[in-house]
Amino acid sequence: MNSKGLNLVFTGFMGTGKSSIGKLAASKLGFEFVDIDKEIEKHMNMVISDIFENFGEQHFRKIESKIVKEFSSRTGMVISTGGGVVLNTENINNLREKGIVILLKAKPEVIYRNVSKDKNRPLLNCENPMDRIVELLEARKQYYDNNDFEIDVSELSIEEIAEKAVDIFKKNSCI
Repeated sequence: MNSKGLNLVFTGFMGTGKSSIGKLAASKLGFEFVDIDKEIEKHMNMVISDIFENFGEQHFRKIESKIVKEFSSRTGMVISTGGGVVLNTENINNLREKGIVILLKAKPEVIYRNVSKDKNRPLLNCENPMDRIVELLEARKQYYDNNDFEIDVSELSIEEIAEKAVDIFKKNSCI
């Protein structure tokens, strides 16, 4: 199987650069780019914060799994997932079936810096978002550990991260 027969999949906490890095990696590979969160917004015709507010997280996760299943069945794509996609093992199994899963991880301070001005982060609409980031990272650790490769993005540029991801993908996509 050549690399076009597989997908490059980015998982990780919000604010780790999955979408920015995914777009750049897709360009470097000549692959189509898909952002699962954007696809959910298109499907529901509303932004994620409104989906959470109007329907709740459980409904959001159900739609997320449907969208993940749809796109993970295709190939030749770079897929950026939402931060909570890992909470459902079926999502990761679907993504891994035709993909190489790379976790983008960052220090909590870096995540906070990256998301602090974004008011469309429903899980961080609280009194102390930094504490919430640390809490969520700890609660999700076992889920984020379910990956093929990891890149710590804390001290790298988007270009450096995308290059690393593409290298990992190319070295591991010829089965």
